[in-house]
Amino acid sequence: MSESPAPSPKASNPRLRAVLGHEFFAPYQWKRRIALWSGAVLVALSAIFFAKASEFAYAIFNKIVAHGIWIPLILTPTVFGLLCWVTQGRLRAARGSGIPQVIATIHVDDEGFRSRMLALPIAASKMALTLLALMVGASIGREGPTVHVGAGLMHWLGKRFGFTDRTALSRFILAGGAAGIAAAFNTPLAGVVFAIEELAGTFEHRFSGLLLTSVFVGGVVSMGIIGNYAYFGTVQTSLPLGYAWLAVLQCGIICGLCGGLFARLILLSRRGPLAALGRLRERFPVLFAIGCGFALAAIGVLSHNAVYGTGYAQARAFVQDMPDTPGQSFGILKLLANVVSYWAGIPGGIFSPALAVGAGLGHNIATFLPHIPEAAVVLLGMSAYLSGVTGAPLTSAVIAMELTNNQDMVIPIMAACLLGRAAASIFSPTPVYKDFAERMIQDFERQQAARNEAGKNAEPPSPVEDIGNTSTYGEPVVPTHTETKETKP
Repeated sequence: MSESPAPSPKASNPRLRAVLGHEFFAPYQWKRRIALWSGAVLVALSAIFFAKASEFAYAIFNKIVAHGIWIPLILTPTVFGLLCWVTQGRLRAARGSGIPQVIATIHVDDEGFRSRMLALPIAASKMALTLLALMVGASIGREGPTVHVGAGLMHWLGKRFGFTDRTALSRFILAGGAAGIAAAFNTPLAGVVFAIEELAGTFEHRFSGLLLTSVFVGGVVSMGIIGNYAYFGTVQTSLPLGYAWLAVLQCGIICGLCGGLFARLILLSRRGPLAALGRLRERFPVLFAIGCGFALAAIGVLSHNAVYGTGYAQARAFVQDMPDTPGQSFGILKLLANVVSYWAGIPGGIFSPALAVGAGLGHNIATFLPHIPEAAVVLLGMSAYLSGVTGAPLTSAVIAMELTNNQDMVIPIMAACLLGRAAASIFSPTPVYKDFAERMIQDFERQQAARNEAGKNAEPPSPVEDIGNTSTYGEPVVPTHTETKETKP
């Protein structure tokens, strides 16, 4: 009698078949995981390189200034004009912070728009031009550009791995931005919160795993290379309940108002008292940038070179309650330096400079509260001002806590950030990054409508094609009568 054939493994192991058929083992999911992990490593390495290069670039500027305090009066305006001229055409997307560009690409489902904003040449030029700006003393930060670079790298890698779906690429962009801010500050929790509160503007369950994975892998790489550290060092201070909470009220209102004022100033709206200044930048962008560079150098002379660069050293001196600090005028002068640097339209962020301004303002407020720990007041001022500038109170609170490795100030910091955002809304109802992003989106939609109306059927743009005028930086965006007439068939 012949033996019956042995049953196949699939037929005899239904549980194993069910386990292997789980989504966790799906090839598509593993391809996405490998892409995300690889991207997180690239973003972390880029952020570390950018941080070290930024320090080197600013050190060069300090050596230059050591030969004469007057040198920036010539050098800074010249390079500001050069940076503005370089970013007039194909590199226009490299201007500014970079965070508005990332927000816009997440919310615009157009591959051409995304490619122009996040192309690798744009990311590379963003880093190079930001370093050049720091080399001449620009009052800018590297955190926003790091977010832009991280999003660009993730977008490029996602496409290389074959992810062409718009939703999937949006998640890659979001994960890259989160990894960028986390690596820039060494604040993993803040990276996740920033992506949800500022970049995406919403929470989706599927986002959480992508964000956590990217931030985790990037954090491990960063920790392995430069160690586990707090950006401003550990700050041992607290704020007892009672009279000391006057500092929360004062810092929240005063620093929040100043943050909102800063946001309103750099937005340069087309209505109101700043409209004339905006029109002047429209007509003569390079000359305007040169004027901004000269104004920054003049402020630098008045402050004895204290307002140049990111402001990291000055903010650390305030928050650590060091004996050698820039003085009582630093907060206001640094705010003005940040404004003219951003007005110039050069690449560079506002995160670090905003922290420095907030620390300076907190130091001013602490002089009127002599019985309250000064470091606590400085920390509250830093948090409230950042919340007022960005319109992201939760991100600001988490960043402040992670930057100083301080858990005792959780409740006071959150209260100051909420007050700061409420006070800032008087001057800037819409958060500054979202306002810039909305302008980019509206300009893109207008340009698309104009092209459709003119019957243009252009070839898909190259990755570094000129993105056209955008009101984000003051240029007119509606085609003139002559341009429309010439483009009609």
